[in-house]
Amino acid sequence: MRTHVQELARFAVACRDESLPGEVTADVVHRVLDVLGNCLAGRAESEGAAAPDAAVLRLVDGWAGVREATAVGSGVRLPAPNAALANGTFAHLLDFDDTHLPSVLHPSANVVPAALAAAEAADAPTAVLLAAVAAGIEVTNRLGMASYSAELGNSVFFDKGLHATSICGALGAATAAGLAYGLDAEALASAVGIAASMGAGLLEANRTGGTVKRVHCGWAAHGGVVAAALAREGVTGPPTVLEGRFGFFNAYLDGKYDAAALTGDLGTRWELLRTVYKPYPSNHFTHPGIDCALALRARGLSADEVQHAELGIAEPVLRTIAEPRALKIRPTTGYHAKFSGPYTVARALLGGGGLGLHLDDFSEDALADPRLPDLAQRVTVVADESATARFPASFAAVLRVTTCAGRVLEHRVDCSRGGPEHPLSRTELLAKFRLNAVRALPPDRTEGLLAAVVAMAEGNVDYRHVLDLTMPAD
Repeated sequence: MRTHVQELARFAVACRDESLPGEVTADVVHRVLDVLGNCLAGRAESEGAAAPDAAVLRLVDGWAGVREATAVGSGVRLPAPNAALANGTFAHLLDFDDTHLPSVLHPSANVVPAALAAAEAADAPTAVLLAAVAAGIEVTNRLGMASYSAELGNSVFFDKGLHATSICGALGAATAAGLAYGLDAEALASAVGIAASMGAGLLEANRTGGTVKRVHCGWAAHGGVVAAALAREGVTGPPTVLEGRFGFFNAYLDGKYDAAALTGDLGTRWELLRTVYKPYPSNHFTHPGIDCALALRARGLSADEVQHAELGIAEPVLRTIAEPRALKIRPTTGYHAKFSGPYTVARALLGGGGLGLHLDDFSEDALADPRLPDLAQRVTVVADESATARFPASFAAVLRVTTCAGRVLEHRVDCSRGGPEHPLSRTELLAKFRLNAVRALPPDRTEGLLAAVVAMAEGNVDYRHVLDLTMPAD
């Protein structure tokens, strides 16, 4: 009888050695597109020498090793694990990466950087890269799904303050890198088993600040590539690394996991396809509140009219976007503002860019807008019963505004824009990519990059050409 990791490895190798379903290949190409756009925007939005992306790139560029993989948008080539570290950091830097529900994790920012780095290093073909991304994301999502507790109404990871994105993502990254390196099922199971000792991440930075969370996906991608390389050299992992007495699920989740969610219907039920894209570059829990504020603004509400606003959200997310209140009303940085319910509602009421809010709405200039602290002060955040009941299958909210004239306006969303019930259209996905990529590349290069990534689905463009197109112009 196979163990859990052996089942996952067998599935992953089949993804590489057999053809993927067409809808999976098409979806993976959009994941790559979204990650590259986020990477390019992240590089363009660097906040100086102390910014995580600049710090990571400076650090890894100084490490010795074979220059075998590309750091997106930088013109720098690095050893594969280091390129994965850089690109994973870039991809998660702006909190604009995709989300799987109800596991509440971001798979692609870990997996795509690991797959690209290992594929370049191994000179793997594009078809293998796409299969590696598909399998890596599926493994990441399955691990996240296994952590969901109906009793808690939440992920056990999240309830403990653990960052499932980087913890599960390290194992998904190892899966992807191992496939790119050509590992068989036995060696791939070892790669995942090795990576289980490498994933980590705490969520406290979401609450009170700090830049370390922005490196979590980079470290997961790095760990995944290193784990796969170790397995390729003969290092082995425990076959019961997931379900064993001292394994992954007991260590992280106190043994509370859903085995059917982990391995049931592998290859026929794709959790990959249930991963949703973000329209706004902020913590996903803020999105339904942003939707509500934009809707009321579209109905004619002016920010100057607001006497008081009450944002009702799912109870488990209060600690992320509502507490501590003093820091959420006056975020210390533009990045910290991405995790604030009061700030994001206030910003949306004042009007934003992009698909509703975009990167400039979280810049230091935006943060300095004198209207924001006063408006954010008038926003209180409370638990809403309906939103709590829907969490985490979807993110819901209600916004009730009392105007200075005494009117009461209300708008409710049961699933935020981009969520499972309201997915972004292909047109919106391409618009998001353009808005991000053009911050780093000229418009003609942006269009060329977009066309090249899309053509990967038909096997007409090699991913190495795609990476070349992300390089700064000479």
